[in-house]
Amino acid sequence: MSLYESSVPAFLQILNSLSAILTKAEAYAAAKKIQPEVLLGARLFPDMLPLSRQIQLVCDFAAKTCARLTATEVPTTPDTETTFEELRQRLANTVSALQAYKPEQFDGAATREVSFPAGPNNTMTLKGQQYLSHFALPNFYFHAATAHGILRKSGVEIGKRDFLGVA
Repeated sequence: MSLYESSVPAFLQILNSLSAILTKAEAYAAAKKIQPEVLLGARLFPDMLPLSRQIQLVCDFAAKTCARLTATEVPTTPDTETTFEELRQRLANTVSALQAYKPEQFDGAATREVSFPAGPNNTMTLKGQQYLSHFALPNFYFHAATAHGILRKSGVEIGKRDFLGVA
């Protein structure tokens, strides 16, 4: 299986499901008369990042991973989203960026060295396959699952099928 097949379709599935989940969360907030910023700022635990940042990180991991694996310019996106609509737009922009990749751009990516930030002052270098399997995908899914968990804990009626995008 190529790194394209191991990354882009998986990223697209979850990015699209998170967009649908955010739509449900926004409707839930309106129905329950909850200010949207309450849900967008919700956390699973005080020392964890809020929902809005979890979504931003999901987008960053998808977009930056594909750029690194294809040895193309790594995008930078300011984290300015403060509404459900802005977060859905960021997800849509990330989906569009990923859809532009072609499988052949990932040729040789499994053995290509990929350098990436690992914390504020550290850089790591791994082979592409290791980077995808041991760093990028686990982080992508961690932030996606955390976003789902925040909304579920907040009362939004979503489940595993919503997370998988098959609801």
